[in-house]
Amino acid sequence: MKIFYEKDSHPQFLSGKTIAIIGYGSQGHAHANNLKDAGHKVVVGLQPGSKSGAKAVNAGMDVKTPAAAAASADIVMMLVPDEVCPPRL
Repeated sequence: MKIFYEKDSHPQFLSGKTIAIIGYGSQGHAHANNLKDAGHKVVVGLQPGSKSGAKAVNAGMDVKTPAAAAASADIVMMLVPDEVCPPRL
């Protein structure tokens, strides 16, 4: 097993990129807030009326629909529960 540490990362690869986080639950909010706190541009994709919408807005996130967030981003992270993510064959 190879273990990676902070010294192994290359944050410059994210510099100037917009990162879309689709979902703002247990994983999405942690990723979005860490990236935002690190100075990256983050947009959160949520369905209209999502229970997490107010939390994301209160955290200072730019919230859009999932499609709009993905279209505006250079990098997309899907962090939604398996049961709401449509299967792809």
